[in-house]
Amino acid sequence: MSMKWDRAPKSGDPDEDLLGRIAAGDVPAMRVMITRQSPRIIAVATRMLGDATEAEDVAQETFLRVWRNAGGWRQRNARFSTWVHRVAINLCYDRLRRRKDVLAEQPPDVEYEGPAPDAGLLSEDDPSRRVERAIQMIAPRQREAIILVYYQALSNAEAAEIMDVSVDALESLLARGRRSLQVLLLKEQGDG
Repeated sequence: MSMKWDRAPKSGDPDEDLLGRIAAGDVPAMRVMITRQSPRIIAVATRMLGDATEAEDVAQETFLRVWRNAGGWRQRNARFSTWVHRVAINLCYDRLRRRKDVLAEQPPDVEYEGPAPDAGLLSEDDPSRRVERAIQMIAPRQREAIILVYYQALSNAEAAEIMDVSVDALESLLARGRRSLQVLLLKEQGDG
């Protein structure tokens, strides 16, 4: 038995029919949407925030917003996948801003000089770990561009649409982000 939301939509957006069902309060349709979109949303949030638990919270809030606003989404403005990425990234920026506010309000901590709680579990020399740390250190818009293009495997046009910039501006962010990463990784290599 074929489910109704699996058929091809009229607009070309594979999520259009499913969104219509979600807007009508169809809980099984929402489950399908979460299954379809959550791996990408969690991945982008994890890379933006550097924290898997926070990324899952962002994904939950993202899908709560999908549930609440499915009827308001319109194909003519953007593909659903573009819109849902934008929602998740905006939620990530909200959390990053709150982190800065919390850090600014806290008195300096006394440094703990013992071993890290996860010492020995992950190698600090692991190249993917070094890259993830470096990504967290570059400018947020550069990080967003790199994550969308290189980790989410979106085209430059799709990433530019999500970021609400021109393709040229996206390519400039990518170039600056790559240079920033190169500098950080070379510096870390020299320090090691």
